[in-house]
Amino acid sequence: MIRHLIPLVFAGSSLAFAQDRPAAETTPDVKPAAPPTDLQPADPTQPQVRKLDEFRYQIGNVTLDQKNREIRFPTKVNMSEGLLEYLIVLQHGKIHEALLLTEISSVHLNLAFTLLRFPPSRELFSTIDETGHMTGLYPDVPAAVRAGARIALDVEWDDNGKTRRVPINEWLQNSTKGTPMPPSPWLYCGADFYEGKFVPEMTGDITSICIAPAALINYASTDNQTDTVWVGTPKQIPPVGTPVTLIITPYSTTRPLAKP
Repeated sequence: MIRHLIPLVFAGSSLAFAQDRPAAETTPDVKPAAPPTDLQPADPTQPQVRKLDEFRYQIGNVTLDQKNREIRFPTKVNMSEGLLEYLIVLQHGKIHEALLLTEISSVHLNLAFTLLRFPPSRELFSTIDETGHMTGLYPDVPAAVRAGARIALDVEWDDNGKTRRVPINEWLQNSTKGTPMPPSPWLYCGADFYEGKFVPEMTGDITSICIAPAALINYASTDNQTDTVWVGTPKQIPPVGTPVTLIITPYSTTRPLAKP
């Protein structure tokens, strides 16, 4: 069933993103470097979908589970120390300030969110006036959408033959206080198309700790206004280059607290 819905959902979500906001807001704030040809994503209009079992499907390198509303995709550790602005970027993204790298297509990830009925929320981003400038005003997003757009991010990896899984927040700490990032939610924001191209695919922004309109996912709690707050926690993070699976699930307020 999900295979037949994909062309309709993809076309509908693309049109909705393009029409709901003024064109000025869809312009990326940077001109991204062209990605290497061997990392170019598959044609987004013809995503490769494979049914794995009764509930799980794979879109490119992104796996979605209908029963648990869970999304998984591969990443690898990019850095464990230093200031972080981004949690996850593509290979042509801002790798000098990102914790994890991935080679997935952001189009495929966005489609997985849509198929699992995660509503995007643009609550973090100021509206744009007719001159293309930010108004300082924020969209009135319904409470149900705000709640539905909040997600939890976990990381899973092999630790000397043992599979470990922890909330990604446990890998981050306040650069001044040395305290761990609280178990706060992340926000699925969706994204726009600009001149026919999906903005996160252009910029390489997948998940941002500091508010970034071009990123599919943003940190939804305090201290997300600047890139000088969060750093990695070296003792918690496996070595650079370690393969890590990123796991996305609906956010629950009953999630355990991050370990000190």
